[in-house]
Amino acid sequence: MKNRFLSEEIIQKFNTHLLEEERSEKTIEKYNRDISALRRFAEEREISKELVIAYKQHLIESGYAERSVNSMLAAVNSLFQFLEWYDCRVKAIKLSPEIYRPDEKELTRNEYERLVNTAMKQGKEKLAVILQTICGTGIRISELQFITVEAVKRGEAKVHCKGKTRKVFIVSELKTLLLDFIKKNHIKSGPIFLSKTGKPMNRTISPPGPRARS
Repeated sequence: MKNRFLSEEIIQKFNTHLLEEERSEKTIEKYNRDISALRRFAEEREISKELVIAYKQHLIESGYAERSVNSMLAAVNSLFQFLEWYDCRVKAIKLSPEIYRPDEKELTRNEYERLVNTAMKQGKEKLAVILQTICGTGIRISELQFITVEAVKRGEAKVHCKGKTRKVFIVSELKTLLLDFIKKNHIKSGPIFLSKTGKPMNRTISPPGPRARS
């Protein structure tokens, strides 16, 4: 195991590979984001199985949901497959069987798009933007308070949860959407999404429902 460092050249070659595989732009963007996160964690260290295991534990301790950790590991494992660094791949977290449907269960792509479209049709722009923010960052509803004007301009939010802090990146497409929302609503600073009483959003939001018949 020599010279296994995540250089910009390697990442560009992997991007070319993904394009040849006809992966979508959003998939490539996500893979880049996840691989860049590993690169920052590694700093100047060589990539090894031990380092990737430590990275996996770092994600868990940083408060990422198990599904999010698995998604990030899938991206780096895909890179290792491409580079033939097979011994660096790590196993996904074994998810516990679900007895009930949790409040924050991940939506399918179709469910997500349907909710956003319904919210927009009903004139609920704020709800539509909230849904897109949650989907684009992987944060929880209770963490929306950390999506501030300042964070959007930086392209990065610092989320504090259970005594731990983690960075959440705001990709360019979502950043453009949020800056437009900020401008339309004349939000100068601080959290973008607040309740009607001016307090941070709680753990639940009301999904858009069918229109009442006249």
